[in-house]
Amino acid sequence: MKGLRPGDNIQSVSTDVCVPISKLAECVAETSADIAANGLIGPVVGHVGDGNFHTQLLIDITNPEEIAKAEAVISRMNERAIALDGTCTGEHGVGQGKRKYLVKEHGHGLDIMRVIKAALDPLGILNPGKILPDA
Repeated sequence: MKGLRPGDNIQSVSTDVCVPISKLAECVAETSADIAANGLIGPVVGHVGDGNFHTQLLIDITNPEEIAKAEAVISRMNERAIALDGTCTGEHGVGQGKRKYLVKEHGHGLDIMRVIKAALDPLGILNPGKILPDA
């Protein structure tokens, strides 16, 4: 994919989401249109049999405007997936970059996750602050 935009400062930023199969075409089409509307190059690939797809945004890491556009596209992609009854996490897990979407996606379910985390990690030493957003 990097061959689509050669250059020393070009990096591939990967992200993924997953939506119900019935909404996959809509989500992919809207995401592809969003990428194009922002003047970015971002191939879409996926494991579409389960509704999971990825984008590989090829951005110039020395260009703050491109970085901001990519971050905005990724944010909308996550919001779009959640709005379509999907998940922002896809197959790659939450990671720190997607923590901010968990409240919207899971609501009060996060309270249960915190209780389970506290029971399994009473000292709070296992990846503190890595996944669950602050209450």
